[in-house]
Parts: sequence; structure tokens; C-alpha cells
Amino acid sequence: MSFIYVGIYWNNHHHLLHVTEHIDGRALWANLHLLFWLSLVPFVTAWMGENHFSEWPVALYGSVLLLAGIAYYILVRVLLTAPGNELLASALGSDFKGKISIVIYVIGIPLAFIRPWLALALYILVALMWLIPDRRIERRIS
Repeated sequence: MSFIYVGIYWNNHHHLLHVTEHIDGRALWANLHLLFWLSLVPFVTAWMGENHFSEWPVALYGSVLLLAGIAYYILVRVLLTAPGNELLASALGSDFKGKISIVIYVIGIPLAFIRPWLALALYILVALMWLIPDRRIERRIS
């Protein structure tokens, strides 16, 4: 599971930066912030597996995914404010997918204490939404 999530972020991050014209110091720090949360994904994935998907590990897993999602959202917002990134702004539009992902994680975390498997299903739903790199960016590139 952690490999899939890291791979999804890797692919989408690549697409995001592919259409970015300007990177500044704020973008570098936002990128590092994202990398920090992604570095925790293997740890919480292992803890969740070792504890047979019990409530706390599933909730913490969702929390790390939520914080990685927020970090990605922050990175996108920082890149959008940099001069010269108009192509990125036109490709992303309102970024509904980024916002709804965060909402789903927020729902999944407390759900982990009631039905951990339903929380995992929500986390998987977000992964499925992002499995194919952002088509909005691909359309702008071609």
C-alpha cells in the first residue's frame, strides 16, 4: 500500500512540476514538507499491518495521508502564486480532486475508530482517484 501511495505522489508530482515555469524558495520548502509526510507512509503502513488494521493504526495512517494531501495542496498553491506559472493555473482550475481528497481523509480518520475497513476503503478511493496522473495537466501539455 505504501508503495502505491508513494508512486501516485511521485507521478502526480512529476506532472505538476513538468508544467511549472518558476520554482522559488517557498516552493522548495513546500516540496520538503510534502517529502517529510511521504517519508512516514512506510512506517504507518507497517504499523497498520502488524496490528491487523486495528483502529489507532488505521487512524494514524489516514492522518499521515491527510497531512501529505495537505502538503501537496500547499505545494500546488505556492506554485500557483509564483510568477510565470499561468499554464499550471489554467490546467488545475479549481482543483476539486485535491480538495475532495482532503475531505475524504477527514471523514476516514474518525471512521477508523468505528469501522477501520470502511476507513481503508475511503483511503483506497482517494488512491484510485489519483492513480492516473492529472489529465488536466496532460491536456495542457499536448
